[in-house]
Amino acid sequence: MRCVIARFPFDLTKSGVLESMKGVKPEPITGEFVVIGRRQYPVKQVGAVITRQDRRDFSAGEVVRAMTGLGFTCRSAVPAAPVGVLTPLQQAHASLGSTVAG
Repeated sequence: MRCVIARFPFDLTKSGVLESMKGVKPEPITGEFVVIGRRQYPVKQVGAVITRQDRRDFSAGEVVRAMTGLGFTCRSAVPAAPVGVLTPLQQAHASLGSTVAG
């Protein structure tokens, strides 16, 4: 599949990405990640490995589009709020004496 990352065209294949990421230790995940094999890699790490470019040269969205197009699963590691914890908006409503709708 031909894709453009950081204004450069790349011909990527699923097997090529799997081969490139073989032996690469995943970094801690803080945002979006890609599931490659049985491992979860940060999107920027995958982009840096497959393009050999600096992570500042491309956006996570460019890599997500490319990886999704190749059939890899991309997710966001946004932590869910624990049950019973109010969001800042709910806290503001509560402090104003408003009822908080679920």
